[in-house]
Amino acid sequence: MGGLRKLAAPFVARAPSGATVRTRLKQLTAVDVEVLRRVGAHLGTLASRDLKARCRDGLDHDAGAWAVRKRELTPSSSARWAGAITKASHDQWALARRCALVRIQSLEAGVRTVRHRLSLPVGQKGSKKAPGGYRSRREWHAKARRLHVLECQLERTRADWAAGTVHVVRGGRRLARTRHHLPATPLTDRQWRERWEAARWFLQADGESGKRFGNETLRISPAGEVSIKLPAPLKELANAPHGRYVLTGRVTFAHRGQEWADRVAANRAVAYRIHHDVTRDRWYVTASWQIPVSRTVPLAAALADGVIGVDMNADHLAAWRLDTHGNPTGSPRRFSYDLTGPAGRRDAQVRHALTRLLHWARSCGVKAIAVEDLDFTAEKTREKHGGRKRFRQLISGMPTGRLRARLTAMADQTGITVIAVDPAYTSKWGAQHWQKPLTSTTRKTTRHDAASIAIGRRAQGFPVRRRTAPPRAHQSDVHRHRTVQAPPEIPGREGPRPRVPGPRTRSVPPDAERTRATRTPKTVRDVRSVQEWVQDSLLHTE
Repeated sequence: MGGLRKLAAPFVARAPSGATVRTRLKQLTAVDVEVLRRVGAHLGTLASRDLKARCRDGLDHDAGAWAVRKRELTPSSSARWAGAITKASHDQWALARRCALVRIQSLEAGVRTVRHRLSLPVGQKGSKKAPGGYRSRREWHAKARRLHVLECQLERTRADWAAGTVHVVRGGRRLARTRHHLPATPLTDRQWRERWEAARWFLQADGESGKRFGNETLRISPAGEVSIKLPAPLKELANAPHGRYVLTGRVTFAHRGQEWADRVAANRAVAYRIHHDVTRDRWYVTASWQIPVSRTVPLAAALADGVIGVDMNADHLAAWRLDTHGNPTGSPRRFSYDLTGPAGRRDAQVRHALTRLLHWARSCGVKAIAVEDLDFTAEKTREKHGGRKRFRQLISGMPTGRLRARLTAMADQTGITVIAVDPAYTSKWGAQHWQKPLTSTTRKTTRHDAASIAIGRRAQGFPVRRRTAPPRAHQSDVHRHRTVQAPPEIPGREGPRPRVPGPRTRSVPPDAERTRATRTPKTVRDVRSVQEWVQDSLLHTE
């Protein structure tokens, strides 16, 4: 046990602090679309200019520089539009800054791994804790060149970090690189240009409590009427008082619609974002607001009705229900999803799988779901796993962060608590202690099903193994079996069972103990075992 790392204690995942809903803008006229395009393009130009100024300031930026940028944008838009643009630029710069730090840590880990493997002889095998040498001289030479590349990238990234320089592309770096490889894509130059311009538009505004319907810039009434505060250069497009443009269509939020309507009616802050899906040629509006974080349920209260252990895999969720004593009940369940295709489809697949999981949990009456606290950010580099490309693609495709965030947000609405446990050894120990005992002629228990039991037992505070075996003195069971099914607070739960006098089975007659003590055994081993067995119950009586 000395080589095993210390396991972290399970904890209750925090509830989300915000909500986001989206719906489609329907019944738009040609004039509405033209106004949205012109407003988005104008504000997008201002946002690009402001982001450039924010990146130029770097670490020297302060509240005074923020105020100067806002004053420069106000004549070309409005005070509220300028505030939304500057805040978005600051958030984007901060996100790029955090990504740069993660990039530095990843490069440092890669450099350490490559240096270690280059220092070992070629062909030397590694261990579970440290990788070995490279397989051939050719691979060693290629990795030596790779080390120089990583060191140069690390030095350049550290210099940018010290100077406060970030690299940001409005519209997306992937879409920008696609422009240089259009012949290899199904896009034409015009199609790419439409996507690029739509991605760089700016049509979002933060909410403001106390203002009418919670937002003075992008406003949606409880009846679904959408109105936009036009920038100063585009006020001639207004069709409503005070320089506003009202869209023809009406919107309704199916998900959390009543919660949104209550906030709007109370003039509480609601942020909106309008964006255009070029592929489908559809317009969408997204509403978001902050919600008070619900009080965390104590771990013991959440586990009062048992728990459902969930093991996340690349194409499905393996789940099994456990009672309050850590025993699996019923049959395992599998919730499949397909993580191929665009991001929207992958996200929908995850939501559908989690919806089925939560519906099953509610039908079982369970108030807690246990998941692994997984994080593969440092586990999918090719410097660590070498030529195991398929394995790297496997763990890279697992939606660990997205699934955890989705499950926490969706479970909060159903009153189910999410418990995060340490993921160490769950698959290995689950298969070792639970896969074979739960496999029968009518049920085939997989390794993932057994891992879900290990996850659920770890959330309950039980060890993964089913039973603690007694020390083996001789063939007879002198010490009796020791069980770990008792609650942790019971003293002596790991000790031997109490001595129960009398017959062990119903098929033995009441006087079997006396008959067994006087009969002649057939073998020497039986004599020893019977004598010791009788001695334990009779010679201490007076």
